[in-house]
Amino acid sequence: MPNPSPFSRRAARPFHAAGAALCLALLGACGSAPPDTISLPSKQAGPVVQNGDVDVKSIEWKRSKPHCKGDTCPRIEVDSVAFPAIPRLTQLIDHVLAYMTGTDQRLRGPYETLDEYADWFWKTAQPGDATDFKASVKDTVGDIIAIELHTQQYFAGAAHGIPATQYLNWQRTPGRVLALDEAIIPGRHDQYTAALHKVYDQWLARNDDAKRDPAGYARAFPFEESDNFALTRDGVVVKFDAYSIAPYSYGEPELTIPYDALVGVFKPEFLPKK
Repeated sequence: MPNPSPFSRRAARPFHAAGAALCLALLGACGSAPPDTISLPSKQAGPVVQNGDVDVKSIEWKRSKPHCKGDTCPRIEVDSVAFPAIPRLTQLIDHVLAYMTGTDQRLRGPYETLDEYADWFWKTAQPGDATDFKASVKDTVGDIIAIELHTQQYFAGAAHGIPATQYLNWQRTPGRVLALDEAIIPGRHDQYTAALHKVYDQWLARNDDAKRDPAGYARAFPFEESDNFALTRDGVVVKFDAYSIAPYSYGEPELTIPYDALVGVFKPEFLPKK
C-alpha cells in the first residue's frame, strides 16, 4: 500500500467520548475467566500500586495466535491497568479497548470484550496482523480519574499502523463517565469552542506544513472540534484523531486548554480550586 499524501485524510473515526458515556449500559456483571484469558476484570490478583490516591494494578499480556509458528504469526499485546477497588471502571476499560478496534463500525467484529476480540482476531487475522492495547492513568484531579486508552492495529501490507486514542474521565462519587457537555455550563459551548480554537491557532502557528502552504493546509485539515478530552491538573487536554487536523506524521495531535480560559465556561466543580 503506498504512503498517503501529506494532505490525505482518513474517513473512518474511532470511538469517542460521547459513546463512552453510554457504554456502562452495555456492561454486565464481571464473571470469572480462565487465568490465560485477556480479560482485565479477571486479573485482580497481584501487586497494586498507588497512583495519586487511587489503587492501580498493571496488567501485561502478550500472545501469538495459538498453534502458529514463525515471525509473522498474528499477535496481541496488552499493557493496561485495572482498578481493584473500582471493578466497574476496569470492566469499562476492557469493553472500550475492544470497541476502539472498530474504526469503521460497519466492519467491526461481533465482540464486546477483549476476550471476545481475541477469539475473533485469531479466527480472522492474516500473517503479520497485530493489535496493541494500552491503558494508563493520565491524571487524578479531585473526584476525576482521567484514563488514556490507546489501540494500534497493524495489517499486513499496510504502510503503517492505525492508531486510536480515547480519554475517559471517571467520576468516582457517582461512579460514571463524565461527558464534555456535562462539564460545560449550559449555553456556553460556543465559548468552549472559541477557547479550543485559540489554542489550535497557537499550535498552527508552530506547524511547519501549515506555514509552508497555509491555503492548502486549511483545505485539507480545517479546524474541527474534538470531544475527546481529559481533565488534568495542567488543563483540559484535547486529543485529535490522526489525519484530522494534521498529516499522519503528526500522530494524534494533543492540545491543552488552560483552566484560566475556561472560567465561566466550565462548571466550577470541574475547575481546580485555588
